[in-house]
Order: sequence, then structure tokens, then C-alpha cells
Amino acid sequence: MNIMLFHSTYGLRPAVRDAADRLRAAGHEVWTPDLFEGRTFDTVEDGRALNQEIGKDELLKRAVLAAAPYSERGLVYAGFSLGASVAQTLALGDEKARGLLLLHGTSDIAANASVDDLPVQLHVAEPDQFETDDWLSSWYLQMGRAGADVEIYRYAGAGHLYTDPGLPDYDEEAAEATWRVALGFLETL
Repeated sequence: MNIMLFHSTYGLRPAVRDAADRLRAAGHEVWTPDLFEGRTFDTVEDGRALNQEIGKDELLKRAVLAAAPYSERGLVYAGFSLGASVAQTLALGDEKARGLLLLHGTSDIAANASVDDLPVQLHVAEPDQFETDDWLSSWYLQMGRAGADVEIYRYAGAGHLYTDPGLPDYDEEAAEATWRVALGFLETL
């Protein structure tokens, strides 16, 4: 499978590279575009400040330019938190998308979004301050109306970005469970 993996608001940290290596070890080809052009952050506030400075349109432009050379192959879009939001936006706009793997995040869905049974898997903490229960219920219904085939996995007690060992949110048990399920999902695509 060809996977475009987008980083979180912390930037292209070692955890993203490690995740890409894990996916490669499972036989996938993986690209990890650096939407922040080399900048990484130790706090979510610093990452958000750069994200706001760059702006949503420019961030999406960078993501589209990174994915464009490979989209004809039929990509699985994936991402962590902010990167999941970016991945979702690209997948819903790419008729050749093979799947969508969302780790720790979702995004708004355009009212006219339409896909043909796009396989989508979401992994989030429970509770998650950025992905509330009400938001996730609405998101799930909207994705279904758009034509996606959605699975949601919740991890009780885990922090928001629980798959990153370099952050306080890290939860090894939840992270390993996430990767087992996610790798199984990718095998089905």
C-alpha cells in the first residue's frame, strides 16, 4: 500500500518517522511530508502558533503538492492529530484514495463531500479534549452520509497524542493496540 503520512502540530518528530518505519516494515511504501519545513515543537501552543502563521490554505497547498506525485497510485492518507485533519481533507477530495487512517484527529466535512465506500479508520483517546463525544457522533454521521465506511476505536484513559513516546500523552498499551488494529486495517485495503 502507498501511504501519505502527515505529522501533528508538533511537526515531523521522531515518532512520525518511527511510525513510517513500522509501516514500511509491514511492507508499505510511506511518505512523510514536512509541512512545517523542518520546524518541530515541544508544546502544542508553539506548534499551533506556526500553524496559524502558515494558515490553513497554505498548509493544505503544501500537503496537496506533497501527495500529487503519488496520487495516481491510489494513496492511503494517514495522519496524527492536525495531520489527520489534513489527511481527511485530501482523501475526501481524491477519487483514487484507497483509504483513510486517522490517528488522534478529524476535520470538518464539506456538505457536498462524496466518496465511494472509502474505508476509514479513526483511533482516538476517550475522553479527548479535541475530539469530544458530540463532535465524534456528528462526524461519524457526516462521514457515513458522504459514503465512507467508518470504524472508530476509542482508548479509555489515554492522552490525546498517545502514540508519541516523546510526549506526556504517551500510553504504550493504547499505542500498541492502535498499531495492531491499524496494520490489520491496511492489510484489508
